[in-house]
Amino acid sequence: MDQALAPMFDALRPYLSPLTHNLPAPLSSLSVSLLGPACHQTLLLDLKPTIPCLKLAFSKTLGLAIISASSIVKVPQILKLVASKSPAGISFSSYALETLAYLISLAYNTRMGFPFSTYGETALIAAQNVVIAVLVLQFAGKGPLAAAFVATLGAVGWALFEEQIIGLDTLGTLMAGAGVLGVVSKVPQIWTVYQEGGTGQLSAFAVFNYLMGSLTRIFTTLQEVDDKLILYGFVAGFALNAVLAAQMVYYWNSPQTAGHAGEIGKKPEAIAMGSSSSVQPKVKSPTTRRRG
Repeated sequence: MDQALAPMFDALRPYLSPLTHNLPAPLSSLSVSLLGPACHQTLLLDLKPTIPCLKLAFSKTLGLAIISASSIVKVPQILKLVASKSPAGISFSSYALETLAYLISLAYNTRMGFPFSTYGETALIAAQNVVIAVLVLQFAGKGPLAAAFVATLGAVGWALFEEQIIGLDTLGTLMAGAGVLGVVSKVPQIWTVYQEGGTGQLSAFAVFNYLMGSLTRIFTTLQEVDDKLILYGFVAGFALNAVLAAQMVYYWNSPQTAGHAGEIGKKPEAIAMGSSSSVQPKVKSPTTRRRG
């Protein structure tokens, strides 16, 4: 045990030990599956924490927090699209590429047997990406293309999880490409924002949460997954997420930006929903004609 923590746990052990030794079976099993038998024994039963076990517990907590947050991370983006019925500022190519990268990553992590807490959010975010991509196509008047997109993803996903179709060696090669694909997927969105001079219907909540999530994933990967392919993908993804977040700040008050302040509970001063310019009321100019 770390010497700095020893006095605190020595004092708490008589009070905590009866609780930790009598955890309900489901909670005890969950702890063992997350922490492993050794750290479960050290942290919960013996109450003699070590630095490696504390790091593992912290990493697991962050991982589960990311998975929980990912279940709603793109819901604000979906709501903005539905409310505005405009795909302004959102790149379909970006979402399509990112979803494909997530499918490959999900299949690779699952088949490699990595802890679910290190990759679980990919399934939830991929599902939300599909909804957003379909809405973008639908509101752009390309409904048939949306149906083809969903069907193609379904076929690709099935093939990725089927070992008889795609072997593990081939999947490893695809995973290397998925890291690049995930990074490249940000480029169309960054270019769309730059080209339009604003972020349109792009959700500030989703962008900033994505930035923090990718940073946190770097830490959990370093702690729990000895795979450079996955680590480099998260590092590169964080760098481009930072560019997108910087654009969000830079274009915050642009006429082509649809009220990000409203997403965080502040009253927006002016909102241009899906248009390239805000509508200004006409004001009569003073006349110079003499009256009389």
